[in-house]
Amino acid sequence: MDRLTNTIRPYAWGSTTAIPTLLGVEPTGEPQAEMWMGAHPGAPSRLERGAGATTLAAVIAADAEGELGAATVAKFGPRLPFLLKLLAAGAPLSLQVHPDLAQAKAGFEDEERRGVPIDAGHRNYKDANHKPELICALTPFDGLCGFRPPLEAAELLEGLGVDSLKPYADLLRAHPEEAALREVLTAVLTADRAEMARTVTEAAAAAERLGGPYKAYAGLVHDYPGDPGVIAAMLLNHVQLQPGEAMFLGAGIPHAYLDGLGVELMANSDNVLRCGLTPKHVDVPELLKVVIFEPSAPGVLRPEGDGEEVYETPIDEFRLSRFTLAPGGAPRALPDTTPQILLCTAGAPRAGELTLAPGESVFVPAGEMVELSGTGTVFRATVVV
Repeated sequence: MDRLTNTIRPYAWGSTTAIPTLLGVEPTGEPQAEMWMGAHPGAPSRLERGAGATTLAAVIAADAEGELGAATVAKFGPRLPFLLKLLAAGAPLSLQVHPDLAQAKAGFEDEERRGVPIDAGHRNYKDANHKPELICALTPFDGLCGFRPPLEAAELLEGLGVDSLKPYADLLRAHPEEAALREVLTAVLTADRAEMARTVTEAAAAAERLGGPYKAYAGLVHDYPGDPGVIAAMLLNHVQLQPGEAMFLGAGIPHAYLDGLGVELMANSDNVLRCGLTPKHVDVPELLKVVIFEPSAPGVLRPEGDGEEVYETPIDEFRLSRFTLAPGGAPRALPDTTPQILLCTAGAPRAGELTLAPGESVFVPAGEMVELSGTGTVFRATVVV
């Protein structure tokens, strides 16, 4: 078992205080958006293995079966299939979707064949993997997830009283649901930017004035003035998670995180297609191939189980569970058949002989027995084989 040293990514949308508060350190004044725990090549966790500092990615590459177990390697290949994060949103993230596995493979191979540099700003597919993800709230957490029913979206747009939004509302009422959502999202993202900027400004002023269901959207314009993603966001459901609640995001589901601190677990990928709320590249034709144009109520997940509380998802690459350890409780023995990362978010629990503080994590190779004891909260990330 290895204590991990993890990289904090300073993305502009990150909170300046949430992760430092959890870690019990002074804020630097700079945004601290995500802390990555895993073996992703972009920022692999670091550890000590006797011969000095190395990365978790290098350790796994040197002995995949020894670290991950034969069953994990047989199912997912010689790599850690998941990436665990602390995510701290102080401003809205980009409105985005992720491809399914077939779309990711095809898109990656196409861009490789065309010689698009992997770090190019207009590159869509950084790898050949899909990126389903789960976000579990540690604080009250605001997000957007999935399309509203078109008639509900039409009412929301009409309620703003902005003349330039009326054609979009009319389209939402005039067509079958899938066609209506596709046509309106396409129209919003391809509209004349100067005209759309005026519409966004008027819509934001109206949302600020009206409050209520518009409150979540009113703030978007402060971070992304004139961005068509502000209007696209109004097509989506607003979700408010309470601590301990989670939300699963599958392929093709448009979503954005707005505010809050959470534990995020995802397949080991960096494939993102953006719809708006971003200065980054938006590839509308490619985006329209990936988005699933169906209304979907965002399902709020709550952990189930006695002792180990599991957040059930339809994905095998990752499995998130939570242990709440109370004073005087019996130690909890963890299964040892799969690799796992344990993350402390409260208290001072012990993983074997190691005491963890909030924000600290350990990697447990497959085949290594470990017990949780002490007091506090521990999230367990692993795979299903």
